[in-house]
Amino acid sequence: MNHGTVAIAVVQRQVMIIQAARSHNRRDRWLDVYTYVPFGDRLFLASTVPQARIASSDLLAIFPFRTPTSDMIELPAQAYQEFLELSARHLLKHENMWRRWKARLR
Repeated sequence: MNHGTVAIAVVQRQVMIIQAARSHNRRDRWLDVYTYVPFGDRLFLASTVPQARIASSDLLAIFPFRTPTSDMIELPAQAYQEFLELSARHLLKHENMWRRWKARLR
């Protein structure tokens, strides 16, 4: 990942848009990133904790474009759709896990 590359990752158990804070190679186990949360249709604002270090295994998708670092990112329509799909899949996974755990307690 090059500096400024935009991707989707799991950060603090939430699906977020991230941007590489510096260049990383494939062997890096940890990535320094800026985090963004949804604000509106295709718009993302810097999160309350704008910088994070995440495991490279937390990456879900990497987009083929870069943007300059700023407080706001606007995704293309196709990238936004991919974000919505991955968010829904992540939510469903956790809901199913919760249901199974709850069923064991009965």
